[in-house]
Amino acid sequence: MTTARTEVRTGAAQRLAALAEDALGGPLPVRLRAWDGSETGPADAPAVVVVRSRRALRRLLWQPGELGLTQAYVTGEIDVEGDLAQGLRAMWAAVRERGLHAPRLSPADGARALAAAVRLGAVGPRPPAPASQARLRGGLHSRARDRAAISHHYDLSNDFYRLLLDDSMAYSCGYWTGTEPEVGPADAQRAKLELICRKLGLVPGARLLDIGCGWGSLTLYAAEEHKAHVTAVTLAREQAAYVRERARERGLEDRVEVVCQDYRDISGSAFDAVATVEMGEHVGDDEYPAFAAALHRLVRPRGRVLVQQMSRGARAPGGGAFIEAFIAPDMHMRPMGETVGLLEAAGLEVRSVESMREHYVRTITAWHRTLEERWNDFVRLVGEETARVWRLYLVGGALAFEERRMGVDQFLAVRPSATGDSGLTGAEAGEWYRHLEDR
Repeated sequence: MTTARTEVRTGAAQRLAALAEDALGGPLPVRLRAWDGSETGPADAPAVVVVRSRRALRRLLWQPGELGLTQAYVTGEIDVEGDLAQGLRAMWAAVRERGLHAPRLSPADGARALAAAVRLGAVGPRPPAPASQARLRGGLHSRARDRAAISHHYDLSNDFYRLLLDDSMAYSCGYWTGTEPEVGPADAQRAKLELICRKLGLVPGARLLDIGCGWGSLTLYAAEEHKAHVTAVTLAREQAAYVRERARERGLEDRVEVVCQDYRDISGSAFDAVATVEMGEHVGDDEYPAFAAALHRLVRPRGRVLVQQMSRGARAPGGGAFIEAFIAPDMHMRPMGETVGLLEAAGLEVRSVESMREHYVRTITAWHRTLEERWNDFVRLVGEETARVWRLYLVGGALAFEERRMGVDQFLAVRPSATGDSGLTGAEAGEWYRHLEDR
């Protein structure tokens, strides 16, 4: 049972809690401690939110809501003691069960908040945005802006991702075939890569186009294990350089071509297979029909297309202010069924849809465990602010998949021939998972 608050409302924490209750429509489910040492809130709360300075309150006055709160967290003006995931889980439960909502201040509420801020000494100019926040210019999903958005996240540094990920450098949802410790992150990624190659029906000499290739996990695996000839496309220069170097080290230069360009500029056609793994979220809502049309154009008749892509729940926003500002600017997710409709409208025939939502909970949890275990290494490499961005990102992301606010799905589609031949049989589909049974 939650312990009721009994403190006299005299300290900064009590005044802040009163402001929060007015703005959110109910009491906070976490405990609050302010810069003057005062505390309030449930004694048995899963986490304590520590407001370290008046600057945090000033930031929230200028930028109320998720963005101001996360800005204060990544800069260290607000911290969390205890289990961050449990604290976020309690907040979401309060939204669902007790009707808490995004900050809503009437003019009277705003006047009271300003008066309280004056008494707390928190009034002042707007704090600058954190250095780790994205700063994009230009038209939405113009080539230059898309390049900058991708660079913001993926060009953080190869060393950072090498520290976070397993040796495959696969930065996408793995496919978990058992429990830990028997199955680890590297096993889950290898199982995912093999599953994709089997769904695409790759054979020696097949031409595969890997759009949004990342650090080349699928490109290198398909070339090495299935002897495919792969054209890998990415907008991130550091990724392109990394994949070229790994292909050279493994003697795969004759099977791997790496192109640093926008998907809209890809030339050629008649690929036997096209894959795009967690890149479609970056395309944009208005641009997705053209993206789906490009997938259809690039693959030959009876060729296959595999799209692995994050989705959002029917009543969930997906992304959010924090993700937009710090992680994946301009990202757009939609419910799974809408993506099926867009792929089919482009002339592709969707033959299989597989949800991997629970797999992403485990994948992200493994990345977060690595981040915490090697926290000092990450801070030395990218600084504490960026490390805190990633802590919040990974904890919040795992929770979003756990609670079905976000999902991730594999869509397998074909481009039928003029006579309707798909080149895919039900018997073949039964073989996709046989390699998983042997693990």
